[in-house]
Amino acid sequence: MFERVSKQPRASAPRARGLRTMLAAALLTVATYAAAVELRGDYPQTYVVKRGDTLWDISARFLKKPWLWPEIWQANPQIKNPHLIYPGDVLSLAHTERVAVQAGERMEAPVNAVPLAEIEPFLKDSRVVSNIDQLPYVVGLEDNRLRGTRGHVAYIRGLAGVEPGQRYLVVRPEKRYRMVERAGLCCDLFQSEDLDARGKRGPDDGTLWSNAVFPGKNTELLGYELVTQASGTVTRGEVAGIQASTLLLDDSGRDVRVGDRLIPVEAQSYDLQFFPHPPKQQAKYGRLTVMAVADGLRFGGTHDVIAISGGAREGIDNGTVFSIWRRGDSVSDKVQAGLDRDEDVTLFENKVRLPDEFAGHAMVFRTFDNISYALVMSSVKPAAIGYELKHPDAPY
Repeated sequence: MFERVSKQPRASAPRARGLRTMLAAALLTVATYAAAVELRGDYPQTYVVKRGDTLWDISARFLKKPWLWPEIWQANPQIKNPHLIYPGDVLSLAHTERVAVQAGERMEAPVNAVPLAEIEPFLKDSRVVSNIDQLPYVVGLEDNRLRGTRGHVAYIRGLAGVEPGQRYLVVRPEKRYRMVERAGLCCDLFQSEDLDARGKRGPDDGTLWSNAVFPGKNTELLGYELVTQASGTVTRGEVAGIQASTLLLDDSGRDVRVGDRLIPVEAQSYDLQFFPHPPKQQAKYGRLTVMAVADGLRFGGTHDVIAISGGAREGIDNGTVFSIWRRGDSVSDKVQAGLDRDEDVTLFENKVRLPDEFAGHAMVFRTFDNISYALVMSSVKPAAIGYELKHPDAPY
């Protein structure tokens, strides 16, 4: 793996001292990184990167904390770009626990940190916006259809002045995310509310009572989740007294119905490479929580997508890794207060707070202002809506 160095003449004293200093510094750096990242005891001597590998999986072979992989790889100057590891590259952990890379043929794309197949629908088809009221919307479909698909025509209100040929995505508001600040309790209340066909809340979402308990000063709308249904091209604007533009649906996606919104088609607006790293700052306890699990589930495990109540405003970016925790319950001390103590009438401040319980790790892959999507990378128990997100190294 390592080239044999031919014997050279003895160096002069100053040069020898300089070499010794450089060697000592290098060994100290290696030792420091090895201690910081906690190499696994059973790591292999070498590993050949294969198609289908992810940086997370490769790092998990070597490190107890896969999100720290850039720390040790960047400590080796022979690696030109530790973010770009390709199939065919040979990784070695031999020789004073340093990672050396023997380059492959570079015939394929570099490996990613996550399996792209698991997150592709959320990269292409989902986004979060702060307001939907000003977006153009489908007001009718040809032949008074209830649903439209490829080759059908949709009639759009709110595109006054649009020119034929412009392309739009048809999106459907499916969830509304909001926060209710609660005074006197450990955590604020974060809500994920399903929307009807018009993008509006139903008459009773079951949150009126929880919203009224110890309310704080702030109730904040975090955003609307939009899911792409189809795409189309404007064929006619609002002309000759007609109050709706005509959109020809040209993508065989999901069905289109009255109430769906439109947004302009834009160039790729998301990353395809993700590099795991800890958060830049630790949010206040109770501020980051799991707001939704993909496909309408309440619980999720490894390789499930979750929505979390934080984004660029909290310094979260793509690749940020969090640990997921079930919040400890607050219970009555029935030994002190009596076995007949009713939990429902015991004040919060008189209850005993139990420890949080670790569930797994998740990595953010798409970030908006107040909401982010993350992929559960590993789990020891299911992650559920309402679970807390902390620094990946959090001990409790």
